[in-house]
Amino acid sequence: MTTPTDTRITLSRIMTNAEANLLGTVHGGNIMKMVDDTAGVAANRFAHGPAVTAAMDEMAFHNPVRVGDVLHVSAQVNWAGRTSLEVGVRAEVDRWDAVTERVHVASAYLVFVAVDDEGSVREVGELVTSTTQEARRFREAQIRRASRLARREAIRSSREDESA
Repeated sequence: MTTPTDTRITLSRIMTNAEANLLGTVHGGNIMKMVDDTAGVAANRFAHGPAVTAAMDEMAFHNPVRVGDVLHVSAQVNWAGRTSLEVGVRAEVDRWDAVTERVHVASAYLVFVAVDDEGSVREVGELVTSTTQEARRFREAQIRRASRLARREAIRSSREDESA
């Protein structure tokens, strides 16, 4: 039995000039890579093996990340189906050279699919919620999944209408 809390992981890294964009802040793509890396650890741990990124459902940037910030990216599995799962991610920063409060800089939801050694889809175990917060995140993940599936179906139908 695995709970979302069991899957929680945080990775941290000092942001340097190598990650900076032309504005002098950290390029969003670098933040997205760290988000995907951290979410991947949570997904692979839950799946007890390889799980690949299938979609980034949503990524919101709230505040800039500056050179010298320590980027802390935390992830946990929010929902799991038969072969896929959603990982929620929160990114925060504080300064490398001072004790400061952390600032929320980004949030994201990623969808992963578990695969075997040949790359074929495989089943994952059950995710069991044990707190009200885990249950809320599970329900919200189901809403995001239903929205993704409905959007996919609406686009498919629109293309069929176009070809008729």
